[in-house]
Formats: sequence, structure tokens, C-alpha cells
Amino acid sequence: MRRYRWPLLVLTLLALGLLACRFIPFPAVSTPAPTTSAAVPTPLVVVATPTPLPESLVAGATVRQQVLINLYDRVNPGVVNIDVVAGTGEEASPFGNGSGFLIDTEGHIVTNDHVVEGGDTFWVTFSDGSIRPARVLGTDPYSDLAVLRVESLPPSAVPLELGDSDLLEVGQEVVAIGNPFGLEGTMTAGIISALGRSIPSGVTTDGGTFSIPQVIQTDAAINPGNSGGPLLDLQGRVIGVNTAIRTLFGGNIGIGFAVPVNIVKRIVPSLIEEGVFHYPYLGITAETDFTLAQLAVELNLPTDRGVLVAAVVPGGPAERAGLRGGNEVVEVWGRPVTVGGDIIVALDDHPVEDFNGLVSYLILETEVGQTVTLTVLRDGESLQIPVELGERP
Repeated sequence: MRRYRWPLLVLTLLALGLLACRFIPFPAVSTPAPTTSAAVPTPLVVVATPTPLPESLVAGATVRQQVLINLYDRVNPGVVNIDVVAGTGEEASPFGNGSGFLIDTEGHIVTNDHVVEGGDTFWVTFSDGSIRPARVLGTDPYSDLAVLRVESLPPSAVPLELGDSDLLEVGQEVVAIGNPFGLEGTMTAGIISALGRSIPSGVTTDGGTFSIPQVIQTDAAINPGNSGGPLLDLQGRVIGVNTAIRTLFGGNIGIGFAVPVNIVKRIVPSLIEEGVFHYPYLGITAETDFTLAQLAVELNLPTDRGVLVAAVVPGGPAERAGLRGGNEVVEVWGRPVTVGGDIIVALDDHPVEDFNGLVSYLILETEVGQTVTLTVLRDGESLQIPVELGERP
């Protein structure tokens, strides 16, 4: 999202205007008076002829270019600009803007929670210039997702198809469409740089922290204002919602992050129906500074995959079920690590590779109140422990 800072914006535009109007001429070069001298033979200049590109390369580039052109033409009518106003009446003032995309013909628009957070009035601009008022149906800070609804759609608006983020591969080409710095309908292209990232998103009432799991990393340019816009595959299917960048200077440096579309498909229906999403809750804290593979080498653990339980939340589902947290703090590579707790290696016979995978499975595959079976390693034994999941506080 881009927050408005009017004085800075005006000064920046003025500075650009001054630069655009100022020309620095090259210094004048004096031309000496002609003199009579002996004729000098004109040297023969041989101009190299550029080697033409192979027709197969030209044809391939042309095809890819047309793919991108067609994709933009099909998808851009489903991408919107969201202007956010804070306050009402005489107190109303521009607060920021972001991006979003239409998911059905009923006017539901997906965006980021941080785009609408703090706003009171919302205006949606479609690609044909049509503007509609919108209202917020639901928000979820833990996934950084929100749903808006407009009561009517312009004739050109089209809902976007949702893909499957489980089928993505690193190196796959992707595009982002949105409104960076308010520049509506901007498309950038890149690749999937990594999969399975996690980014922090909130703090629970019991003091625990939460991260969005299975996040997509991309080098497609994402800048302030792109927040909430779609990340798409070359078939035009939404594979993620652009949500964050890692940067030193406030602009894109090629490290962007998108909430995977399978998380979107799980959470958005609840936001439409109830305004909130009810998260299943296990009630543990885990060691996430190191992978279990790293700790297995350093601490001689019995497995190199799974989740090392650092602590169980008092009174939480895990404690009631009998899971055990760590009882000793050791130093690994100069950092403290709590050890001695259970190691979760499976949930309902589904292998658990790491904490990111555990959280992802809980969100996508379980419900509040459901009883699941954890496979844990404890003191050289493998135990099956049933746990009734609670709701995240």
C-alpha cells in the first residue's frame, strides 16, 4: 500500500519538473579557418554488418511478447485501484491507496488487510476509469487479506481465475499487475524466486507470533501501491496476492512476496460470510531460527525433519493433550536454543517437514474443534497423541 504524503509528493514532482525543463548545452567548439594544404587521401572505412539473430530466437521472442500482451488484455479489466479515505465529513482526507482484483460477478474484491486498515471510505477504480464506492466485508491481519464489495460492476469488468499454488515451481515465469505509486494498470514480469517462505503477520493475545506460511518470493517488480494486486502465471491465473517487499530504500530491489492463492481460497469465503476467519490453534511455540536438519547435526537429534517444540502454551490444546516443551537451553552457533521438547514429525499421518509446513497444514486442512493425531518423538519413542484443536486467541 502507498500512504499519501502530499508535501513530499509535491516537492518531488516539482523537482522533476525543474529537471525536465533545464537543459545543459554542450560547450561550443570553435571551427578554425580553412587553410590550403596538400590533398589527403580519404581512408577506406569498412563497416561491419551485424549478424542477424536466428529466426527461431526472433520467433520465440515474438511469441512470448504476444503471450504477455494477450495476458494483460484479458486480466487487467479484473484488476482495480483502491483509494482509501480516513475520517468523515470535513475531517475526511486521502489516506493511501493499493490494488485489488475481482473474484466473482457479485462484486467481491480481494486485497490486503493493510491496504484497508485505518480507512473509513473506499473507492474502487476499474481499468475503464469507472469508479465505485466499496465497503469492507471482512479482514484478516494474520493472512494480510481483506475483501471489499462493490454493488455494481462496469460492463468491462471480469473476475480473475484462481490457480493452484501447490503446483508452482521455482523459475516459473510470473507477472504482477497493480498500481505502484498510483500508476494504474502497471504490469511487471519476473520469475518465482523461491517457494515456502514465511513472513511475520501478527501477534496473538497470548503473546505468540504468527507468520503467513508458504509465501511466494518473486523478482517481478513490486512497489508501494502494488499491495493487494494479483501475482499471475502466464495463463492469467491468480497464484498469489502481492503483499510485501524486502528493501533498504522503500522501493523494489527484486525481493517481493505474495500470499499463496491456496491460502486465499481457504480464508476469503469466511471473510465474505462472517467477516473473519477462525484459525485452528495448537498452542505451541517452536524453534524457528534453525532448521531441524541444522539442529540434528549440532545436537545429535533422532531426526532431521519436523518441529521441535520449545514450549506449550499453559492451558492450551497441546498442554491439555500432554505435549511437552523444552527443559534446557543450549547454545548453537552463538544463539540460545530450547531443547528437550517433543519433536512433531506428522499430523494425521501427513509428514511435517518444518514449522511452516505444520502451520500451513493446520490452516488448509483442519477446523477449530477437530481432533487430530500428532506423531511425536520423545525419549527415543514414537508416540501418537490426539489433540483437540482450539481457536487462536
